[in-house]
Amino acid sequence: MRIPNRSAPHALLALIALSSNPVAAAEELETLVVSATRSSVPAAELSNSIRTLSAEELAMIGAVHISEVLARVPGAWINRGNGQENLTAIRSPVFTGAGSCGAFYVAEDGVPIRPPGVCNVNELSEINGEQAARIEVLRGPGTAVHGSNAQHGVINVISMPPPETPRDASLSLEGGPNEYARLLGSYGEAHPEHAWRLSINAAHDGGYKDDSGFDQQKLSYRHDVAWSGVTLASLLSLANLNQETAGFVVGEDAYKHSGEKRENPNPEAFRDNKTARWQGRFDIDLGASGTLAITPYLRYQDMRFLQHFLLGQPLEENGLRSVGWQSAWELSLSDALLLSTGIDAEYSDSYLQETQREAVTVSVLPTGKHYDYRVDSLNGAAFAQLRWEASSTTRVMAGLRLEEQDYDYDNRMLDGATRDDGSNCGSPAQPLPCRYSRPADRNDSFGEVSLNAGISHALTSSQEVILNIAHGFRPPQTAELYRLQSGQLAADINSEQIDSIELGWRGSWAAFDYNLSSYYMEKSDVIFQDSERRNVDGAATEHYGFEYSLAWRLAPHWMLSADGTLARHRYADDAPLQGLAPGTSIEGRDIDTAPRSMASVRLGWTPDPRTTLELEWQHIGRYFLEPTDTYDYPGHELLHLRLRRELGHSLMLGVRVTNLGDEDYAERADYAFGDYRYFVGEPRSLFVELGWQL
Repeated sequence: MRIPNRSAPHALLALIALSSNPVAAAEELETLVVSATRSSVPAAELSNSIRTLSAEELAMIGAVHISEVLARVPGAWINRGNGQENLTAIRSPVFTGAGSCGAFYVAEDGVPIRPPGVCNVNELSEINGEQAARIEVLRGPGTAVHGSNAQHGVINVISMPPPETPRDASLSLEGGPNEYARLLGSYGEAHPEHAWRLSINAAHDGGYKDDSGFDQQKLSYRHDVAWSGVTLASLLSLANLNQETAGFVVGEDAYKHSGEKRENPNPEAFRDNKTARWQGRFDIDLGASGTLAITPYLRYQDMRFLQHFLLGQPLEENGLRSVGWQSAWELSLSDALLLSTGIDAEYSDSYLQETQREAVTVSVLPTGKHYDYRVDSLNGAAFAQLRWEASSTTRVMAGLRLEEQDYDYDNRMLDGATRDDGSNCGSPAQPLPCRYSRPADRNDSFGEVSLNAGISHALTSSQEVILNIAHGFRPPQTAELYRLQSGQLAADINSEQIDSIELGWRGSWAAFDYNLSSYYMEKSDVIFQDSERRNVDGAATEHYGFEYSLAWRLAPHWMLSADGTLARHRYADDAPLQGLAPGTSIEGRDIDTAPRSMASVRLGWTPDPRTTLELEWQHIGRYFLEPTDTYDYPGHELLHLRLRRELGHSLMLGVRVTNLGDEDYAERADYAFGDYRYFVGEPRSLFVELGWQL
């Protein structure tokens, strides 16, 4: 079903792109969001920068991978690996390494999908965002409300609620290249005192590269119940992923070479992941004493994957079991002053094992078991937030959070840097410590304080300015503390800290809507792996940029919209990063995998209420591939064309052409082990969807 290879007309490049929602920017400010306060608040009343993607916009995108969705969020970029793998950036470079996912709070209906300290870089694949009511992305520190992992931003997927009609049923089937097929089904009922919805998502992809397909299934069950003064919204989320994982293609510009694009140097690699989550939010009306929200939740996760990117290709097995709760008491102290406060708590039992079966010539990389440990973690926090209507034109927000993170680490192997039988690596004549180091049992605690303050002031009835100041943090991840190398037997590291200031201007003028923001952030005690492969802290970075969301109603049936960023992310000191020669200066250099410019521009045409056509132009600017800024990726530009058409009372046709210009590009690029490495972007592809409202 792939379109034949033809060059896109150059005229298309000048068509800067269209939104599926003709009044997207205006509606976004009117949308109720929960990611900034935990309660439903119009976005226009907040001083935070939040981009909301509605169910209609998500349906128009029809994403195979979450990267297609978040490309529309200013300052956000999802690096797609193979299959459903991903690395995240929000007002940041794309982070890699053991703690990379700790910079982002990924949640479903406000509850994080992983516990603090035990995140996973691919966790976005575990949420049924394809059938969500909306996705909210908060940019900048959100730790005062959400705590750990909300250092750079929040991605909150809001589940589709039950129907308001007695019955609602829908089904869609989609096909595309490389044996791609997806089924989306939804059924729900509404009764006088309760309502429910079941959503099912099943996808198969044979993979563009050899031996690189995946099968994925997701199920969401939402059940809402109402009693006198009490409502309960419960959500059960299940996900399963079975993936053949393709490795990088290697060599300068290898992503452009037709003979290498479909090669998979690691056909043996795989990733299997199973997750289950339940949460139930009780909203209780306390009358004059306000409202109380209590949300207990449970999690289960098990994953196995072959680390094809490491010598010896060790197998990692990890998982967790956790239980927790969130609470928020909201009380009006006066007509102009609202207090929200609560206590959060969570217990998690996680494990990790790593085993290498393949022998390698590097003597410090032994076969056998490298790690086998469990970590009991306990997180407790108290927060308070005030919203003050200072005048008819000015609103003030301020929040404070106190948080404690405790780890109880249990090493289930011999302590030290030996083989699993206690022998040294190297040779009998020249014994050496093995690369993998196992600390002795220990306990670690991290206490943190986070705060934010913001003000929004209306200049006119259609324009306002915002100022937001925030301090955030993230404690070390368990993998940074206990998964050590090179003889390091204790990681004496502290929590990363971030300070942020943001100034914004938003409003409308005639048929033009805009949301502009500029920010500056400083990070300290940044955790990194040094030149001896030890986990240390103390590095410093700077992040600053300008973001925009624009929408212009060109004519009754035409809409032009754009989201983008101009930013710089750089090292603020000469941290001795792993791979750098001694004495190498990187202060002031760009952090690797941090484009200075990104944009999504859309031109939309709705000739009638039943038809929407959209042309999208996506831009990723040049970025460097390693800390010295010696090697780079030139960036790329893509065109996507989408059509949705109602064929009748209950039938819908969707057509998408991705990479319309058949551009050679890399979804992800880096430079390591002396060479360029790329995950190859797919060529021009056609997807066709048929949907029924039953």
